[in-house]
Amino acid sequence: MDSRPPKNDFTGTELRRGAGGPRVLAHRQRLLALAGADRGQQWEIEGPRVVVGSAPTADVVLTDPLVSRQHCVIEAIGGRHRVRDLESTNGTFIDGQRVTVADLEPGGRLHVGDTELLFEPKLRSVAVKQESGDRVAGLVGGSQSLCEARALLGHVGASTLGCLLVGETGTGKDVAARALHDASARRAGPFVVLDCAAISPTLVESELFGHEKGAFTGADRARVGAFEAASGGTLFLDEIGELPIGLQPKLLRALERREIKRLGSTSYLDVDVRVVAATHRDLPSWVETGAFRADLLYRVAEIVVALPPLRERPEDLGALVEHFLTSERASDRSFDRDALAALGEHAWPGNVRELRNVVRRVIAITPSRVVSAADVRRAIGAAFPIKPSARAPVGEGRLVLATEGPADETLEAARARWNDPLDAAWLAKLLERSGGDLSKAATLAAVHPKSLERLLRKHGLKKKGRS
Repeated sequence: MDSRPPKNDFTGTELRRGAGGPRVLAHRQRLLALAGADRGQQWEIEGPRVVVGSAPTADVVLTDPLVSRQHCVIEAIGGRHRVRDLESTNGTFIDGQRVTVADLEPGGRLHVGDTELLFEPKLRSVAVKQESGDRVAGLVGGSQSLCEARALLGHVGASTLGCLLVGETGTGKDVAARALHDASARRAGPFVVLDCAAISPTLVESELFGHEKGAFTGADRARVGAFEAASGGTLFLDEIGELPIGLQPKLLRALERREIKRLGSTSYLDVDVRVVAATHRDLPSWVETGAFRADLLYRVAEIVVALPPLRERPEDLGALVEHFLTSERASDRSFDRDALAALGEHAWPGNVRELRNVVRRVIAITPSRVVSAADVRRAIGAAFPIKPSARAPVGEGRLVLATEGPADETLEAARARWNDPLDAAWLAKLLERSGGDLSKAATLAAVHPKSLERLLRKHGLKKKGRS
């Protein structure tokens, strides 16, 4: 059996693959109160991280009045266990020595306040059940790589583990995040999405934690942030790798202490949130360059689920096409054998999202109920129908930037000079193909109608029904 850990060694809970299928090495931390107000009580927590404190959001909740709300955390990292004090008032002790960060051996005794805790960790190898259906968790297909991802999602979903979803753009990380929420005990709670790549760096903190009235210029009323909005449910942090480095310590603190402070406030609020994160970045490499904090990556990557790119599972194309035809209410359409083969010729850099858009274009531009290979190739090519003009000559497979333009030209002006003629020509052709119908044009272009309308206004082009 292959017992090597996954490439990303930041995950606390390891996935191992072998002839018998995937297995999860699941951490289970057991603590027994030997002395103090909670003597005799024991706690068994699943996962590589346990927060000890008096707050109701802690994993191990103690009634000892000398224990801070978030007193310390025990983490399984690299085959060892480590205890870290969370700036508690009365300190964390091992063998009578106050520690900030220290190793904690199995059978070790931890002192917080007047409480003595016996630490007994366990590590179990759990077989991950392979699901037979091809639409489990909303991820369509029967390839081995996708089946393994779905099986792991099913295992993680029922737990309380934080999860990092990794994969290229368009592989379905948002679908997987929703599936984790729906499979959890939090399914009746809110599912809140925050796209870290789509928010101005100056607004991210407010979006995460909220703000009070007057916290900054323009804050004319108090606002609830994503953490508060997701309390009792799941917070999905999409593209977490784009989070500004200066804000990462504040996110880490919120995750560890399970409390947040709105901008402009002086008090902390408890939040009961499960965080699922996603990225298409190589975050371990970003840690090495200093662009992402190692401690935050350890925190969000309690378990890592990799979603395979579409080019690595071409056998799923047929099932995906059928799924999209059904979702677009076009079940009367079908792709013949040659059409499916034509789909297999494409590299799918946009993955499943790109395939969905191609199916939509096929429905919009193909009158026949049976889709042919020519229809598929036309729909794929329709995404970029305009060949480079004389302004953008092609040389050895790449665009060569024309050197015209003033020497003191700004980057913004150069981009406009380069892009505007191409955009205008492309939009004119799009309107011609769609008969000036905005909705149909938006479908063909795979963009939101409002975005398309703004582009048309910018270039002085008219849609149907407008003078």
